[in-house]
Amino acid sequence: MDEFSPEEIEARKRAVLDGMSERRRNHVLKRGYEKWDPFLEPKDPIDIRRDPTRRTTKMLMREFLQSLSFDNYSNQYGSGVLEMAMGLINDEDRYRGMYDFSCWYQELLKKEGQEK
Repeated sequence: MDEFSPEEIEARKRAVLDGMSERRRNHVLKRGYEKWDPFLEPKDPIDIRRDPTRRTTKMLMREFLQSLSFDNYSNQYGSGVLEMAMGLINDEDRYRGMYDFSCWYQELLKKEGQEK
């Protein structure tokens, strides 16, 4: 908007306001017409979260499930995989605890010769 004069900017701002629904216009006026900027750049989308291997949750889930035979897969199983992947990528303590316990338990089973 740097290429427009203050008068042109004000005219465009007024035109945007006049084109709004009455409810939205009242909302803008209630907050303050002077502070309102209808020409703000849109915000960037939320960054897509990735794990240390640069994979998204969806990529991790798909890769893991494709490594399984169809006999071992159900909707609940897939739901658990998705929940775990999202929790680990978001670095949530709850899922970090479940992961650490799973690793510990697997080692315990190996040590005692009970691994499947």
